[in-house]
Amino acid sequence: MSDPTRPLSTDPALTPPGTVMTEGERRALEIVEAAETGGRKVQGWQKTLVTLLAVGWCLFQMYAAWEGTLVPTTLRAVHLAFAFALAFLVFPFRKTPGRPQTRVPWGDWLLGLAATGSALYFVVEYVDIANNGGIRGDVPLDLLAGSGLVVLLLLSAWRTIGLAMPLISAAFILFAFMGAKGLIPAIQTPFHNGYTWPQLMGQLATNTEGIFGTALGVSAQIVFLFVLFGALFDKLGAGEWFMRVAQGLLGGFRGGAAKASIVSSGLNGIISGSSVSNVVTGGNITIGTMIRTGYSREKAGAIEVASSSNGQLMPPVMGAAAFIMAQNLNIEYRTLILAAAIPAFLCYGALLVVSHIEALKLGLKGIPRSELPRVRSAFASGWHYLLPLGYLIGTLTANPEATPERVALNTILLMLVMMFVQEAVLAARDGRGAGRGLLDGGRKIIEAFEAGARSMIGIAIATAAAGIIVGIVTITGLGFGMAEVVQAVSEGFRALLGGLFGAQVATFGAILIVLVMAQLIALVLGMGLPTTANYILMSALIVPIIATIAGLDTSNPAQMLPVHMFVFYFGIMADSTPPVALAAFAAAAISGGNPVATGVQAFQYELRTALLAYMMFFNPQLLLIAGGRLNGIGWTEALPMVLFAFIGLVAFSAATLRFLHRRTNLLQTLLLLVASFILIIPTSLIWNLGALGLLALVYFWQKAGSRREPPAQAPLAA
Repeated sequence: MSDPTRPLSTDPALTPPGTVMTEGERRALEIVEAAETGGRKVQGWQKTLVTLLAVGWCLFQMYAAWEGTLVPTTLRAVHLAFAFALAFLVFPFRKTPGRPQTRVPWGDWLLGLAATGSALYFVVEYVDIANNGGIRGDVPLDLLAGSGLVVLLLLSAWRTIGLAMPLISAAFILFAFMGAKGLIPAIQTPFHNGYTWPQLMGQLATNTEGIFGTALGVSAQIVFLFVLFGALFDKLGAGEWFMRVAQGLLGGFRGGAAKASIVSSGLNGIISGSSVSNVVTGGNITIGTMIRTGYSREKAGAIEVASSSNGQLMPPVMGAAAFIMAQNLNIEYRTLILAAAIPAFLCYGALLVVSHIEALKLGLKGIPRSELPRVRSAFASGWHYLLPLGYLIGTLTANPEATPERVALNTILLMLVMMFVQEAVLAARDGRGAGRGLLDGGRKIIEAFEAGARSMIGIAIATAAAGIIVGIVTITGLGFGMAEVVQAVSEGFRALLGGLFGAQVATFGAILIVLVMAQLIALVLGMGLPTTANYILMSALIVPIIATIAGLDTSNPAQMLPVHMFVFYFGIMADSTPPVALAAFAAAAISGGNPVATGVQAFQYELRTALLAYMMFFNPQLLLIAGGRLNGIGWTEALPMVLFAFIGLVAFSAATLRFLHRRTNLLQTLLLLVASFILIIPTSLIWNLGALGLLALVYFWQKAGSRREPPAQAPLAA
């Protein structure tokens, strides 16, 4: 079990002398390293080389943002070249938990050099290739570099993000190369007859709808800077400060350990785009505290998983998908993050209700006030962390002229100054001298640069690999064929319901069946793909189908934003969906609980996220959409809808947990479900009040006559 007095960071460099990381926390950290930053821990000159490459990548990205005039394809190709070089150096082909590799084998050196060279080839030759209209038949190096780029991209994706993306991409390549009839001779409606290998390589390697497409462009132009911002913000100590303030504010309430964990994870989600690293960053203190106050090991881990996964819903970062979503919809980034704010707050508000219900079920109390930090002193110790965060969010939301990448760069420069000042002040106060503090500040900046670059490897590789699928969907017309199949299913469902219930119910049912299919696809894909890659695939394959079935105008971002948010939310849910939920395995390593049971429990907590996704689709006012336009309604005008949506989430959470004031019986559970489902679709005030009445009926029914049940589990000893 974690010691609640331990610092939050799992970075050994930040662990005070004499503090020993527990075995569970060490295993959790290994999961994060293997999944997101590379499990290989090279030593000696190889470590120096990795650090230099990482710092060089950061400096290049900052220069590109400062200059702002680099040719997009050049920026994307150099961005991918850095990712290739680091991927083969720090991500081993075979991972050995507990025994990290300390040397880079010669084969990985060759693969890394070949991959980096293939990406840089298109920096040098891209203009001539583009002027030629694609791969030049009289230049064999064009085809060789294009083929090497694709093959080595799939190999690096296998190492960095798992086998799912390379297999899916390879299947799409095979489909494009052989054609529909080549794969399935009996097929009646071929989408195409197959492309030659040079044609296919030209599409993937030299077209802006392929590898060097929009997704990689957003990764290179915007995402990197926000990930670097998060790494610097964490190295400053802001994550630990968030936790102390949250504990001081909420720790004394019933189930306060869980509530503090949820709030701190939400605050960390503002700057972080990874659910797995969020679990380890905060979980090494919150999970142990939750267990000590009475939550089971699985429930404590599950609450941390749910709160950390939902961190990707929090603007302004939202994983990395928010930037790509804004590009796909052709809207301002500030418009998107303002629209996404209300659902994010609703999601965390509902999770606080879930934690309170669990505390009621278990008969838990809060953490003794004597063990909690004083709010005033905790806030005073780190109020300056609000300066870069306030500048970032304030400028993004209030200044329509500011570009996200320039705002992120300015924030990074501000934090570099803050790092030197903070370390110099701390060193002078401790008697070590301001000069030593400046050296410590420089060391921490280099560590933050390396951490940020390592975290970006998987994102860069995933966005490039997703470009393979997007490019093939574009040239083959596969999306239209899939839309025809799904439309045939939905029309059959519509006809069946129309004969029984009428046209209005039939239309709703047809849309609902498509949404359920999209939900299942997103969850299945998300078991093997990171959230960003999952969203890119879903936006390319499934979003157009939903739009077709629902009769939406694909050129109108106000109509398309709810669809994009729908698939994005289910992609995030996949992070806590067994059996491949890495976040659950990391949490279980810390808690000592069963990882599968932790994942199942986390999925139950995440069901409210699923309901919220449907609410956004059928009630766009939650995204500030009204009158067919974005920002068509203000926050105050949306308040009634927000209130009823929150009530619906409370009713749904109580139904799924089978507990409100006391344990619910079957009829009470059904009434709660009916109340929550009524509030999915905005109909009239009468219906909304009726749903509220059902919730009140169940509550007062329990209050008046239900038999009190003993706590499901006695609190564990400290």
